[in-house]
Amino acid sequence: MSGSVGFVPTMGALHEGHLSLLQESVRQNDGTVLSIYVNATQFNDPNDLAKYPSTLEADLAAAKDAGVDVVLLPDYSQMYADDFRFQVSEHEFSNDLCGTDRPGHFTGVLTVVMKLLNMVRPDRAYFGLKDFQQYTLIKDMCATFFIPTQIVGCDIVRETDGLAMSSRNLLLSPQARQLAGRFNGLLGQAETDREAAADLAQAGFDVVYVKTVGGRRCAAVVVGESDQAVRLIDNVAVSVTSPAKVLQEIAS
Repeated sequence: MSGSVGFVPTMGALHEGHLSLLQESVRQNDGTVLSIYVNATQFNDPNDLAKYPSTLEADLAAAKDAGVDVVLLPDYSQMYADDFRFQVSEHEFSNDLCGTDRPGHFTGVLTVVMKLLNMVRPDRAYFGLKDFQQYTLIKDMCATFFIPTQIVGCDIVRETDGLAMSSRNLLLSPQARQLAGRFNGLLGQAETDREAAADLAQAGFDVVYVKTVGGRRCAAVVVGESDQAVRLIDNVAVSVTSPAKVLQEIAS
């Protein structure tokens, strides 16, 4: 492949959010590579891995329609010939937000992304800002290890009711999907993180965290009952809270 190369790493079950990344890559580069690989090392819950959706035939058709030049379909033996003996870890931001209850998750993410970037050697790689923490860690990793790939963050693509598009949305029951549609609105309308968490809990979400980082209010919630429970993440841009409001929240 000659000229500039864009790269979109995914775990498959492609949706409009993924397609928007591919479209941006096709627009900005001479060639685009898509990878589809469900990375077992970033799952700390075996059940979560087992039920992750797979739609390979539809994914390949969507990739062709989007103008993708190469689809990379590695397996575990190719990605982890070392059987995960060598790992890329970060010990600060990766322990916050999603890292608080998913130990080892970002070690798996950073390790597989490092491997994929070294395999493809793209000029640009595209990541959705729904996974704001992941995007930040990958961008910092590339800067730290002098990886020349430009990490491009792309806007969140949403359903008509505001739910951020995610492969996990396919796992939502009809009732959970209806509730999930309120996630973004409740997250963004509150004045403080604490108020947002309370509003989400009152609406019926199991709140994992709500925390503002880097000018974005990030949150993870769980919807659905027991074996049908699905974890969702989202974030919204927020203005800086006034000192008086911060003191009021601390006092409460």
